[in-house]
Amino acid sequence: MYRSHNCGELTSSNINNEVTLSGWVQKVRDKGFMIWVDLRDRYGITQLIFDEERTSKLILDQAQKLGREFVIQVKGNVIERASKNPNIPTGEIEILVSELTVLNEALLPPFTIEDKTDGGEELRMKYRYLDIRRNPVKEKLIFRAKVAHEVRNYLSKQDFIEVETPYLIKSTPEGARDFVVPSRMNEGQFYALPQSPQTFKQLLMVGGLDKYFQIVKCFRDEDLRADRQPEFTQIDCEMAFVEQEDILDAFEGLTRHLLKEINDVDVEKFPRMTFDDAMKKYGNDKPDIRFGMEFGELNEVAQHKEFNVFNQAELVVAIAVPGGNSYTRKEIDKLTDWVKRPQVGALGMVYVRCNEDGTYKSSVDKFYDQEDLAKWAEATGAKAGDLICVLSGQTNKVRAQLSALRMELAERLGLRNPKQFAPLWVVDFPLLEWDEETERFHAMHHPFTSPKPEDIKLLDSDPAKVRANAYDLVLNGNEIGGGSIRIHDKTTQSLMFDHLGFTKEEAKEQFGFLMNAFEYGAPPHGGIAFGLDRLVAILGGQETIRDFIAFPKNNSGRDVMIDAPAPIDESQLKELNLKLR
Repeated sequence: MYRSHNCGELTSSNINNEVTLSGWVQKVRDKGFMIWVDLRDRYGITQLIFDEERTSKLILDQAQKLGREFVIQVKGNVIERASKNPNIPTGEIEILVSELTVLNEALLPPFTIEDKTDGGEELRMKYRYLDIRRNPVKEKLIFRAKVAHEVRNYLSKQDFIEVETPYLIKSTPEGARDFVVPSRMNEGQFYALPQSPQTFKQLLMVGGLDKYFQIVKCFRDEDLRADRQPEFTQIDCEMAFVEQEDILDAFEGLTRHLLKEINDVDVEKFPRMTFDDAMKKYGNDKPDIRFGMEFGELNEVAQHKEFNVFNQAELVVAIAVPGGNSYTRKEIDKLTDWVKRPQVGALGMVYVRCNEDGTYKSSVDKFYDQEDLAKWAEATGAKAGDLICVLSGQTNKVRAQLSALRMELAERLGLRNPKQFAPLWVVDFPLLEWDEETERFHAMHHPFTSPKPEDIKLLDSDPAKVRANAYDLVLNGNEIGGGSIRIHDKTTQSLMFDHLGFTKEEAKEQFGFLMNAFEYGAPPHGGIAFGLDRLVAILGGQETIRDFIAFPKNNSGRDVMIDAPAPIDESQLKELNLKLR
């Protein structure tokens, strides 16, 4: 028996008990005549004590040779600790060691394995197995497991059936780039790793399973960010005989359950907002509604004077920054420089100070009088003491720029409280979006999304105005889930492929199996997929997903720990009938 107890459970109630513990040496304090060792495992830390009066010389000598991260086993008696530590659960006791066994020696770690480490991110990723020993990382992985457990329990109680779908599938041209896998037995042919189990879960509905879910790995060969990895995990769900409202109700229930069980937060309302309103009020389709600063459009009250920057703009739009009039001119200039960075791309920023006496002072006083500026304040909801920040330009670009500024200011003002949760549904997305590069429409979500029945007639005359029967669940400015009611009949699906530029032959080659299935009695169905990595991070009070993944990739898509991707042996290439250029 390696241990009778773990290193986090012994208390004063165990005094005089003989115990066996195993773990890693966190720290050694050697006074010569007395040695203290902090022994650590997943559950906590227990202090060990060796002294020359009560410990044999042999064991004392062994203890003096212990180093950080040695794996050891000890036997001994639980005694009362002379100098108690109220910061840890085991702080009232220590173990007077009578037997010591070194199970494995260890090299000196390349960084300190403590909550506040001296290791940089790249170094810690290279030695990720050591980083996982640190509480901040270990606790995030345990937290992730707790969330996944709650998801499984909740959905299972709602009669969802967990089904595994294949990882080796067929490549399709829609969406992000696929990771492809050559087939040795089928020369010149390739599998793709799934970006989503989309078609399989639809086929499960055709198969009559009614309610499906899966916590599943998905893969996308795309550029990375802090909240994106080439392999990620989805909570993938589908339901038959449902309309949009059924899906929203079901997964509001799941989200409400997770917020209560994981964070002890009750959320009653899940507001609904159309895509158009989200873009108009917040400049993006995943708005953070924990704070205000809604956009005010100023075209009608700003394009009547001689200020050509505004007169030539497609959209003049502004936000009111609460308390922003306290900013110095230097601070405002820095904000202007911030929006002019290439990452944001604005050409400049106009500002208006809302003074406590009800007057206004702007950077464009030459062109606008107090009456004009009062209308700007009304449009943005600005009050005395606020600062109005105004951007102008092409509609889609300037909305994105002001959205970035809004989020940056909220971060600086401390308005994005990670312990506050504000979910909402964004609905009525466009079905199609125009791609300038290919000069054709693409599906905004995927080609199986159903159009709003009343908009189908617009597919020929005005496809950009067709709304999708699609919905995203947004939490604290992050999309945590997205889905749609699916097309479930061959005629509508064929029409959708036509408008996406597929020939009949291409549609049959890529999706013939699905079209065939629709001819055998496909029920109305729809679903949603949650990004588990992102959901866990937000529930854990963060937005960066990397620490909630056991073995993440870096920003170049590399696993620096195992050094992958890597070249493969020439003989493997030959077996696969592949040649490198």
